[in-house]
Formats: sequence, C-alpha cells, structure tokens
Amino acid sequence: MALYSRTPRHARHHGTRPYPDAPDLGIALPTTHFPDRIAPPRATYQAIRDELMLDGNSKQNLATFCTTFTEPEVSALMADCIDKNMIDKDEYPQTAEIEARCVRLLADLWNAPDGATAIGCSTTGSSEAAMLGGLALKWRWRARRAAAGQPGDRPNIVTGPVQVCWHKFARYFDVELREVPLAGDRLLLTPETALARCDENTIGVVPTLGVTFTCQYEPVAAIAAALDDLQSRTGLDIPIHVDAASGGFIAPFTTPDLHWDFRLERVKSINASGHKFGLSPLGVGWALWRTRADLPDELAFHVNYLGGDMPTFALNFSRPGGEIICQYYNFTRLGREGYRAILTRSAEITTTIARALDGMGLFRLIHDGSTALPAICWTFADRAEPGFTLYDLADRLRMRGWQVPAYAMPADRTDLVVQRILIRHGFTEDLGSRLIADIEDAVHHFQTNPPATQQNPPDHQGFDHSGR
Repeated sequence: MALYSRTPRHARHHGTRPYPDAPDLGIALPTTHFPDRIAPPRATYQAIRDELMLDGNSKQNLATFCTTFTEPEVSALMADCIDKNMIDKDEYPQTAEIEARCVRLLADLWNAPDGATAIGCSTTGSSEAAMLGGLALKWRWRARRAAAGQPGDRPNIVTGPVQVCWHKFARYFDVELREVPLAGDRLLLTPETALARCDENTIGVVPTLGVTFTCQYEPVAAIAAALDDLQSRTGLDIPIHVDAASGGFIAPFTTPDLHWDFRLERVKSINASGHKFGLSPLGVGWALWRTRADLPDELAFHVNYLGGDMPTFALNFSRPGGEIICQYYNFTRLGREGYRAILTRSAEITTTIARALDGMGLFRLIHDGSTALPAICWTFADRAEPGFTLYDLADRLRMRGWQVPAYAMPADRTDLVVQRILIRHGFTEDLGSRLIADIEDAVHHFQTNPPATQQNPPDHQGFDHSGR
C-alpha cells in the first residue's frame, strides 16, 4: 500500500516525484519489536506524521495551560538549537548567557530587590521549579533548627488546593503536606486557614497565583501580612514560596499593582512556567530566589567533566536549550507592551464566552476570567435540573473536537463538579463563538435526548491538566 501525501516542506522540489528514492512507501511502523532494516527517511516521516493526525487539535484543547501557538521564528530558533545541551555551559556559553539574561529580566519583572544579582535558573517546567523552591525551604528550615539545637526530622509545608507536583515534592522529599481542605464556597487558601496549620516545623507556606482547579489567585499579600503578625506574636518566621506557574506571566502585565511577588519581603522564592502564559514552547520553567541567601549553597553541585567548573542546581541534567532561547525571543520581541496586549485580548475573549455561558441560565460561574487567569470555571446553577452531568457535556463536546475537562474539586468539596477552560494566545473570538454554539447544541441534544444513564466521573477524573 503506497502512501501519497506531501513531503516535508524542506524536501519539496518542483517537477520531481515526491519520493524519488523510495519506490515502496508502504512501511509498517514498529510497535513491539525493534526493526531490523533501514527505512527511507521521507516515507518514515510521512508514516509517523500520518499517525500523529490521530492526536487531538491542540487549539481546541481548552484543558491545557500550555502554549499551543508559536510564530515561525520560534520554530526556526528551535531548529537552530536542536543540538544545544543547556547544561554544557562551557560548550554553549552564549546560550548560558541568554539563560542568565532571562533570570535577570524575570527578577526585574517580579520586583526583586536587586535584579542585577538575582539568583535563579531555568528548569524543564514549573513542577521541577516548584520542587527546587520546596527543597530550598526545607534546607533553610533544617539549618535554622540545627543552629538552635532543635530536631529537624518533621518538616511540613502548608498549601491550598495545589497541583500534583506539590504532592510529589512532599512524598519524594519526606515533607508532610498540609493541604487545607476546602469548605463551602471557600475554594482557596486564606490567611486564617494557613495560620491554623503553621507551627515550628512549617518550612513554608505556598499560595498559588492561578489555582489549577478554578484559575483564581490566592491572596498572597494577605497571607504574608498574617505571617508577619504571627512572627510578631510568636517569633515563628515562616517564609512564602509563590507557585506562580501561570500567574507569574500574567499579573505583571494585567495587574501590575497587585503585590504578590518580591515586593513582599516574606516571599523568598517563585516558580513559573515559561511554556504556559510565558508563551515559550513546551519544556521550560523558571525558579527564582529573592536573594542569594535564600538559596542554600549546599544545594548547588559543581561538575567539570564538560570542559569547565559548572555549578548546577536542578533535578535534571542534560536538556535542550531551544526553549530558553525562544523564551528570550518572546521577552525581546514582545516586551511589556506585547504581553499586555496578548493577555488583554485573551481576557476580552474569555469574558465574552463567560457572559454567553451565564446567559444560558443553566450554569453558575465560579471564575469568569475578569480577574486572574484568562479562564472560566463553572458548575450547574443551584436550582438547575439539567438531566445530564458535566461529564456528559464534556464527552459530547469532545465529539466536536473540544477538550473541556469536567472534574471533582479536592477534599472536602469532592461533591462539587466543575468544568474549566483556558483561553490562550491564538484562540480567536470566532472560535469562542463556535464553542458557545457547540455547548448550546450539546445542551439542546441532552434536553431532547436525555442520557439513559448519566455519566459518573471516570477513574482519571481529577487528574491535573496543567501540563507543567
């Protein structure tokens, strides 16, 4: 069976056959056994490319926080950097310099006391960056306990409803996770609920700037003020690490007067995802510390077998440099003006969709995108009797290509099922209108054809969709 389709763009030649060196294009892709023979490159490319068509359309994936739109120049830079190993700073000194520039630019964006001497690093994503922030908190707490002659074997960390990376951190690094359970309409960490779980073994409090489940900002400044008061009353000095996986690339441009960053002295570290609203391709995150004193020297390792003495502080070692270069491209190309324009447009589209959802009379909006992330989170209105579940609606929308997740909230509000969408760069108002029309069509379908059995959450519901 021959495969007739276009060749890769770089391999097209006018007036020639598509695959002049591959008369037999009917290759079988290996699935269980390593292949014995060489296959023609272009036929192999086409066969794999055709199989990838079975994936979903990323622009219709409204579950993900991650970048799904890039400019051609970004793709070109990624190709230019395909052989650059970020860890080898001796071989690729200019790539290392660009990483350092990104750290300094982020320190300026997040109002570090001295951006020129800021300490930070790139990572493979915000999950790794969050774990680095947590490790620094644990080591600083343990050092203080040792200096005071106190035991350091029972650390805990206080959070609101967090992404799964914090559960991983707690388990992998032997820290008790005190995740504040939700109650009633309180779906976020508050100063009162945070302080109620703090004690002498608390290594830090982690508010989230853009909660995965509802996309709202937790009140970082209010939590910091409460911890200031706690220290004045008890002497307990508990630092803050801000999980700004998404909000770290939104708040500085849309709400620059919001104090959540290093303007708050109690904020010692921040993590963010460059491949979310930072607009970089998948595979880059950032971890920054307020001052060098906030990152223990013991956590840095020095290696010299790559050609020079290289300090490194990361969970990964070898990794590509292209995403970092593209992050710098976006910083340089867009600046504050460009990021503000993109995020403002995303927020406008978000609120338009939110008004349409609200106007149906069937849903109650938990987050309408007018503040915090350009996202919408909703559930059924209190007195609605839809005759179907949000899981049914999610499945129906998937038939039109839309990925609109439905999931239960964390403890103690697992009874509350919500849906959530993210509006990212590249999503247009026309697509928003099409989405609303498809939701209306789905609702009408269920009203005229009620499901015999309403969908219950599948086993994977509650799985995090943030794609860190």
